[in-house]
Amino acid sequence: MTLPKPVGMSARRTAIIGGLMVATGPLSLTLYSPALPTIVDDFATTDAAGKMTLTVYFAAFALAQLLCGPLSDRFGRRSISLVFFAIYVLGSLVAVFAPTLEVLFLARFIQGFGVSAGVALSRAMVRDQFVGREAVRILALINTILTITPAVAPTLGSVVLMLATWHQMFAIMAGFGLAILALLAFGARETLPTTARVPIQPKVVFKNYWSLLRAPEFVFPSLLLTLCFAGFHAITVLLPFILIDGMGLTPLQYAFALLIQTSSFLTGTIIVSVLSRRVPGTALLVTALALMLVSGAAIIVLPTLFPTSVIAIMVATSIWSVALAFISPSATAAAMAGFGNIAGAAGALTGFFQVGGGFMGTLVAGAFPNAHVAVVTMLPIIAVLALIVASAARRYIAK
Repeated sequence: MTLPKPVGMSARRTAIIGGLMVATGPLSLTLYSPALPTIVDDFATTDAAGKMTLTVYFAAFALAQLLCGPLSDRFGRRSISLVFFAIYVLGSLVAVFAPTLEVLFLARFIQGFGVSAGVALSRAMVRDQFVGREAVRILALINTILTITPAVAPTLGSVVLMLATWHQMFAIMAGFGLAILALLAFGARETLPTTARVPIQPKVVFKNYWSLLRAPEFVFPSLLLTLCFAGFHAITVLLPFILIDGMGLTPLQYAFALLIQTSSFLTGTIIVSVLSRRVPGTALLVTALALMLVSGAAIIVLPTLFPTSVIAIMVATSIWSVALAFISPSATAAAMAGFGNIAGAAGALTGFFQVGGGFMGTLVAGAFPNAHVAVVTMLPIIAVLALIVASAARRYIAK
């Protein structure tokens, strides 16, 4: 007699595996962010073209989630994660040997396509097993793990850049992807029972996505994710040019400056992990909105008062990171709460909103000829837009 394979994982294992899956995304951003000016010089191109390597990555990242979600609803979270992370490793290897900017664009597209499983399927794994405050707590734990990567990656990237070239940074990404594949193969369990799987039918897939887009309880928190991540990733793409090109920091000094932002995110995540047991998600969202508005004001005021101060810029952008720590788990849990029967599609679409925000943030940031003007303009506008979205959501709920 063949015993059925166990389905599901503990909260801790889910958080660790989900956190490492999600961490691949920021690793692919922050590890080589100190090298962006170097890449621009090596390929004799423009700053806008260098920023485009991030935009291409985000475009593939966002669109591929709409595919991996329904695939996971049919074939399971674990198997689809294995396939997509194998694609990520392939893209990383192509980037290692990229001889031209065009090949690097292709590699970044492949990377973004593969890494999309990290966000969409880690959330689906959580939603398969947990709801309510427990889901918020686990998503906050995933965020805690997530903060380790951007804390270490820029410093590691700077060291690699001093000892080798930016190509080796992508070799490290490939190695991390292989480690995730091993973890999924030998340490993860499937969280979606076979009895809960649904066949892939384009009509059903579109119907599921359409039902989500018609549900205000899904759309409003997803839009908040979009806006907050648009600001965060605009900061990610702009800071190297502000601090390295504009203020003369070395890549290693830039990496240490970025630790201020990452430490703020980690602090915010720890606070959320504690508060999520005691306060509702709506209180966390209100706090996040207030922090976004403070950050938008600070990025105008502080650099004006202290134009040569790195700390002034980092304090203003770090407040946004704290807002991100507050908004991400609560908004994600709120968006997915009522859609357990299509958790894969809901996880994919929330990921699409989130990463789509990153895509729009980097795209708009790249359109500005001056990085400082871009960040001073974008953060206040995004903060006000988030407040408008939240106000509209409150009016709808009050009806």
